[in-house]
Amino acid sequence: MKKETQLIHAGRSKKWTGSAVNPPLVRASTIVFDTMQELKDATKQRGNRVPFYGRRGTQTHFAFQEAMCELEGGAGCALYPCGAAAISGALLSFLKQGDHLLMVDTAYEPTRGLCDKILAGLGITTTYYDPMVGAEIKQLIQPNTKVIFLESPGSLTMEVQDIPAICQVAKAHNIITILDNTWASPILCRPFELGVDIAIQAATKYIIGHSDVMLGTATATSACWPTLREHSYLLGYCASADDVYAASRGLRTLSVRLKQHEQNALIIAKWLAARPEVEAIRHPAFEDSPGHAFFRRDFSGSNGLFSFILKQGSSEQIQAFIEGMQHFKMGFSWGGYESLITATMNVQALRTVTSWPYSGPLIRLHIGLENPDDLIEDLAQAFARFAMR
Repeated sequence: MKKETQLIHAGRSKKWTGSAVNPPLVRASTIVFDTMQELKDATKQRGNRVPFYGRRGTQTHFAFQEAMCELEGGAGCALYPCGAAAISGALLSFLKQGDHLLMVDTAYEPTRGLCDKILAGLGITTTYYDPMVGAEIKQLIQPNTKVIFLESPGSLTMEVQDIPAICQVAKAHNIITILDNTWASPILCRPFELGVDIAIQAATKYIIGHSDVMLGTATATSACWPTLREHSYLLGYCASADDVYAASRGLRTLSVRLKQHEQNALIIAKWLAARPEVEAIRHPAFEDSPGHAFFRRDFSGSNGLFSFILKQGSSEQIQAFIEGMQHFKMGFSWGGYESLITATMNVQALRTVTSWPYSGPLIRLHIGLENPDDLIEDLAQAFARFAMR
């Protein structure tokens, strides 16, 4: 089945929808039973998409979890109130005191904070590694290394990792691999075919697609699923049925939205590449972006998120660039229908073991669904303000 068709049908079996087109919105905390036997049966099957207690899920949750497994290729999917919770839930499910974690140096900033502030306090040590290390990550493995965490492309700087090479080394050492696959969404990269054990989605981004709901997912292999499922439940993670319903609905339009995001972003990235103020474009589809060959091999397309680096720029110039925007809005997150802009003056300060080769500021754009001509005009005016400071 082609991906576009799969997005329409995933999680819509009659056991969840009945005769309706969409899975129903079922809100529940307590599930009641008519007999002791029914309660016992539900207790035995509580981890297998059987109504047991609201935190385990309702038909709304089960339908979406089934869809995510079908789309990403995993055996089970745990739900969380946001993407950061999915990351912490997955890591805490497989790490304990005395364990060692290998974390990619270009990870999402809250992931780094989790490692440095929470995991360290629990007696879990973290070593950051170069995203381009590939199979040489074997040199960093310690006797107590239990998890290797990947994020590809990397936050802000967009390095694409050699996922299969890292996963092959991990399997040889009985190490769990966890990939933050949010940039690719469930359809641009097939993580389990690349050897990943657990794939994370901040469904807040492209799955929801409208900047109005927060949700996280972690989809796992059959070997990892029982541990991830039970530990995440014991840690208290759950998600609102209303939020999950919105995510399920977002899946249906994901393919057409991503194609437009990709098309718009490539138009604007190529326009920026020709600007004299721009030092470099960090977009995985560009040949000079780190890991481009891995992107071509492992991804079926791109999206609306990329960065560019200016040759120079003071804080005052960057403020003038960003604050006068008409269509680009300042704000965290990405993946909605709107265009967003953020700036980072010192990328090196966000790294531990890798060197950043540029001295100018980095600007990250999320290109929304507006007409790209309007977005280009907005950026052109920003460069004019930048030049006047």
